[in-house]
Amino acid sequence: MTIPSLRADGKVVIVTGGSKGLGRAMALGFAEAGADVVVASRKLEPCEAVADEVRAMGRRALAVRVHVGDWDQCAALIDATVAEFGRVDVLVNNAGIAPVPPSLIDVTSDLFDKTIAVNLKGPLRLTALAAEHMPTGGSVINVSSKASLYPTAFTVVYAAAKAGLNALTKAAADELGPRGIRVNAIVCGTFHTDSLHASLPSEELQSQMASNVSLGRIASAGEIVGTALYLASDASSYLTGSLILLDGG
Repeated sequence: MTIPSLRADGKVVIVTGGSKGLGRAMALGFAEAGADVVVASRKLEPCEAVADEVRAMGRRALAVRVHVGDWDQCAALIDATVAEFGRVDVLVNNAGIAPVPPSLIDVTSDLFDKTIAVNLKGPLRLTALAAEHMPTGGSVINVSSKASLYPTAFTVVYAAAKAGLNALTKAAADELGPRGIRVNAIVCGTFHTDSLHASLPSEELQSQMASNVSLGRIASAGEIVGTALYLASDASSYLTGSLILLDGG
């Protein structure tokens, strides 16, 4: 029996929200594993910086400015990828926003629409479009949140959007499975990212958060890479429609 590898040699991987945080970690992780990477985010310059890091590893890279909440820009991202590389092997729907309304009555129409657009509408559109250019063995990886399973008033719109993403994961897996394309989600707990540090700026607050984790710490951004590589590889060839909880317990 051949033991499956987590290598991604020659694969074409799109990472949205790829210019920083978990997205940057995954973009570089896939490149180190042998993939060519499309780095997509709302600001082009940071995408170019990550793309340069990918090229320094000897892999091809493409930086694309995209707002995933925009229907037409999603199509432009897939078109640019196919024009450059000819196909899509892996789509990582990582881009997300998490605005915090103080209460239900303070949720504005604009906040609601933007949160749903980036966290749910974009992944749906990108999944549909990317799948048209995926060979058998293709993989869609949605980056969800533990808030989707344990929502609070503090996370109300974000949690609802990510719960929708979980449902999309299962529905898309059902539709795309007969074509040999797998769809799974990483349901993330607390990671050291810019957004975490903005909401928990002090070490004391971060320590309090870490005390609620079984492993007793907040994850580094790079700790998502192993799970992403697993979901993109033949090591998970019989896994689809699954929500993998990556939260330290």
